[in-house]
Amino acid sequence: MPDPRFLHRLSDVPAAAWDALHDGRNPFLSHAFLAGLEEHGCLRPEWGWRPRHFTLWEGDALVAAIPGYLKDNSHGEFVFDHAWAHAYAQHGLDYFPKWLGAVPYSPVTGPRVLARTTEDRGALLALLAGEVARLGWSSAHVNFHPADEDPAFSPDWLLREDIQFQWHNPGGWQTFDDFLGAMDHKHRKNIRQERAKLARSGVTYRIVQGDEATEADLRAMHGFYLQTFAEYGNSPALTLPFLQHLARTMPRALVIFLALIDGEPVAGALCLRGTDTLYGRYWGGATLPGLHFETCYYQGIAYCLREGLTRFEPGAQGEHKLARGFLPHTVRSRHWIAEPAFAEALVAWCAQERVEVAHYARVLAAHSPFKADKVDPA
Repeated sequence: MPDPRFLHRLSDVPAAAWDALHDGRNPFLSHAFLAGLEEHGCLRPEWGWRPRHFTLWEGDALVAAIPGYLKDNSHGEFVFDHAWAHAYAQHGLDYFPKWLGAVPYSPVTGPRVLARTTEDRGALLALLAGEVARLGWSSAHVNFHPADEDPAFSPDWLLREDIQFQWHNPGGWQTFDDFLGAMDHKHRKNIRQERAKLARSGVTYRIVQGDEATEADLRAMHGFYLQTFAEYGNSPALTLPFLQHLARTMPRALVIFLALIDGEPVAGALCLRGTDTLYGRYWGGATLPGLHFETCYYQGIAYCLREGLTRFEPGAQGEHKLARGFLPHTVRSRHWIAEPAFAEALVAWCAQERVEVAHYARVLAAHSPFKADKVDPA
């Protein structure tokens, strides 16, 4: 009989055993990334993050897993359930702790239920729900799982959907001009004017991957990251040792876009690269007109076109991305609620939310910057 266990540290699992559970296409699932967050001060109990990776063992062999965390709040999840927590409190019930299957601070779709088959995934999820109930936790949540994991979830795992803006290359564009050529005149002209104005200000770019980044590059990027969080009054989670760890252990997955004036960095964007996708994560820097759009979006699109990547996911939210070629795409999450009365009430709540999200997606699609015959918005 397989043995389910919650692990408090991913370092208790050999990297090779963990990475054998996924295909390596998504860098956020790697042992190096997830263990690095734990080992370099990015996950702190006082911030509500306690590693509780759900694993299944046959003897000493790891056979299935879901990266997971015991949460005392909903910080850093990007799937908002504050109303649920408030409703629990109003009825004198504790919503926290809850269990979360996710990648911390990363609203990135990717494998979550790491098992061989749909049947194995379904069995793993059933074991997880049983353990969550046994331990007295309120709920279990799996955020940003891919559509091909849908069949593994039984009906008592409630489905929520949301919208992200993503760049896809469905038409085989080879150059940035090919990409612009698929747009209508207004949007094509606006992007060209934005880029030309910034270029006239003297900004140039240097793009480095982890094994090309100097210590000064990493310190500059981390400084820009800290600056952005300070400007918004938020607590930065990623540490400089974590970036140094990524550069060392994931040298071709880490990609940094540095904006320069007279050879000195003035802004930067931190990304991770998968097999076919670039993932934009953090940015910071000077407040020059157009600098944010160029650093975070246009440089990333150009990089994807040069490198043959077919998708660019620049992060959550942001309707301003639509005019720059990032179309609405549906992302999903699943939620198992231990309290039957709340679970029943949330069925209708989630269904109504999905209707509203679908309507929002249709409204957004009607404002696509592309010519109707040039790109598939689905």
